[in-house]
Amino acid sequence: MDATIYHNPACGTSRNTLALIRHAGIEPQVIDYLATPPSRETLVAMIAAAGLRVREAIREKGTPYLDLGLDDQTLGDEALIDAMLAHPILINRPFVVTPLGTRLARPSERVLEILPDTPRGAFVKEDGEVVFDGEGRRVL
Repeated sequence: MDATIYHNPACGTSRNTLALIRHAGIEPQVIDYLATPPSRETLVAMIAAAGLRVREAIREKGTPYLDLGLDDQTLGDEALIDAMLAHPILINRPFVVTPLGTRLARPSERVLEILPDTPRGAFVKEDGEVVFDGEGRRVL
């Protein structure tokens, strides 16, 4: 299966999402979106395909969100997209695209919605949270 993850290696959620994709037996295309941001067309398409509003795709924590005045609710989508492209750290992560759909994988388990159902044994996130038990069953 083809999969693409817009990844930030410094982000635990992004690392866990990448690990879950690989746990499913898929080696995705990994795009470090801070170094190689998506085009406007790709960003807009991912947000729409994920069923999000543009404002829901913006990351506030650890970004220039407030400094840029992006908390101004009168700003339209075009201005928000412009800011995200100028400052890719504002793009929430990780976005994952597969033939089964597009998701903003927050929490990381959201990626399971667009991966084939192929349990492969135990999976534990970096923080110790168990996602799959030793039999490959989802732990809720």
